Amino acid sequence: MNASRRALLQGAAALAALPSMARFAHARGDWPNKPVRIVVPFTPGGTTDFVARLVAVELGKTLEQAVIVENKPGAGTVIGVDAVAKSAPDGYSFVCVANSFTANQTLVRKLPYDTQKDLRPVALMGMSEHVLATHPASGLKTLADLRNQAKARPGTLSFASFGNGTSAHLSGEMLKLQMGLDIVHVPYKGQGPALTDLLGGQVTMMFGNWPEFRGHIQSGKLVALGMATAQRSQYAPAIPTLAEQGVPIESNSWNGLLAPAGTPDAIVLRMNEEVNRALAGPAVTEAFRKGGIASLSGTPERFAAFIQSEIAKYGDVIRKANIQIEG
Repeated sequence: MNASRRALLQGAAALAALPSMARFAHARGDWPNKPVRIVVPFTPGGTTDFVARLVAVELGKTLEQAVIVENKPGAGTVIGVDAVAKSAPDGYSFVCVANSFTANQTLVRKLPYDTQKDLRPVALMGMSEHVLATHPASGLKTLADLRNQAKARPGTLSFASFGNGTSAHLSGEMLKLQMGLDIVHVPYKGQGPALTDLLGGQVTMMFGNWPEFRGHIQSGKLVALGMATAQRSQYAPAIPTLAEQGVPIESNSWNGLLAPAGTPDAIVLRMNEEVNRALAGPAVTEAFRKGGIASLSGTPERFAAFIQSEIAKYGDVIRKANIQIEG
């Protein structure tokens, strides 16, 4: 091919690309022109709520629009997620999901939305390690104590969770399976109310996010039975892992933004860019450092791959535990 023909074809290709480039620039330039809503499908006070509000403040600065966080708990996060899945795909509704979003794919028999088709990944944000904690009045200090007490009084001990299908619920099910224990699951609408009842001694134990449990453990209001990490946590190096005590459970809470399917690529990429900017900024970096939260910034594609791996992981746990919930 001669040089003039090559130049002509390159020019034609460039002209053909102009409409899509113009649409991309138009979407970035016009959006947002009104407040943006982020739904958190949990009650206030948990890590997902904290991260969403922290990032929302920074997004409001860079997007130059109000970013409103709305708590919409219920049905193991299904209610809040469904509200956004059925919202207009115009870039003004997002949902901040956690592990339960991927677990519900297998756990809930009749989801009102399609996990794979009705929402699209925007940005993964943070991850918190889990600690298994109990009330001091339980008399438990180790997993050996738990095993002895649960075997002596089957069905009388309980574990709280953030809701059906949440990471705390499935971690409790893994604990039951691996230790062969009969422990009653008590679901709540978020970590906040579950933690309140754990502190009051209404439930025996709970897998919870280290950032919210740290102060209560350090003050003696709660007793740590172990960290649900592969190695000793950098945030709590003095606390033995569950694996060290013969029960290799790894559990955490992650959070990330999804948008309704059909939300324009340009808006998804812009939101991803701004979330990553917020995660790298001094305000979020310092809050994460103090809170013991790991930053998980990356692309929408990386988040999509992560979601698929989590669906597979929790699907295996749910099938082994033989648990399912009607939607």
